[in-house]
Amino acid sequence: MAELSVIITVKNEAGNCAPLLRAVRAALSGFDYEVIFVDDGSTDTTRQEILENADERCLLVELRKNYGQSTALTAGIDHSSGKYIALLDGDLQNDPADIPPMLDLLIKGDWDVVAGNRENRKDGWLLRKMPSRIANALIRKLTGVYIRDYGCTLKIFRREIAAELGLYGELHRFIPVLAKLQGARMTQVNVRHHPRIHGKSKYGMGRTFRVITDLILMVFQRRYMQKPMHLFGTIGFISMTLGILINFYLLTLKMLGHSIGGKPLLILGLILLLGGIQLITIGIVADINMRTYYESQQKKTYAVRHLHRGGRL
Repeated sequence: MAELSVIITVKNEAGNCAPLLRAVRAALSGFDYEVIFVDDGSTDTTRQEILENADERCLLVELRKNYGQSTALTAGIDHSSGKYIALLDGDLQNDPADIPPMLDLLIKGDWDVVAGNRENRKDGWLLRKMPSRIANALIRKLTGVYIRDYGCTLKIFRREIAAELGLYGELHRFIPVLAKLQGARMTQVNVRHHPRIHGKSKYGMGRTFRVITDLILMVFQRRYMQKPMHLFGTIGFISMTLGILINFYLLTLKMLGHSIGGKPLLILGLILLLGGIQLITIGIVADINMRTYYESQQKKTYAVRHLHRGGRL
């Protein structure tokens, strides 16, 4: 059992894995650590590169297909043994040299989570920095969890917090919120960030709508998980009040001799309002049911093809 488990999820990161492993070894020299690579459905030579450069501290978890970063992180945490868990990107943009001071702060400061903040981010402004800043501000405002950089993968946890995150879908961006739901004590530090040299970024504007839908879920879990009636009761009361007022208005028109049967705009408005409320409610209930399905029966959200310890096939 290692003291520190470094979990790195990769998909088509050929060219990055070998120098990343060298950087991890240099940064963690003298530490009792293990490196867990999770290959999330790579189609290039990522797997071979990891195996060629792995040693006895390395474990490669090869998933059967691409499940997404959140599920890959879950697989890595499940197969780790460390007392402390560090999450690291596989694209060389995070610096493993930041891990030792973050771990020291976690232990000496008695924190449960230390999150990285990319102080001088080396990404494009229009497609990466600007959307990220908007998303970070929105998440902070709606969830009340004030972390500057939700998109920075580099974080260190105590094992008991990491093991109960319940990651799936696109929830890795909301790890600080999930940790806060457990009552975790959390702090943040500035970390280095490097430009991508090899491979292509897996992030794009297409993720925006998935992030928004997950944000709705996070707001619900943060504010209403233990008191859902405060949300649904309020919406229901407003909807019922509007219905009463509309019906009273139509009744008044009817009593004055006006026809109320041919008002399609009113019917359309009611359908859209009730349909929107119903869809959001169904989405939240379905997500809770899925969490219950996987967690209560201890089912996994992923399937492993092979486990490779060190450089062995």
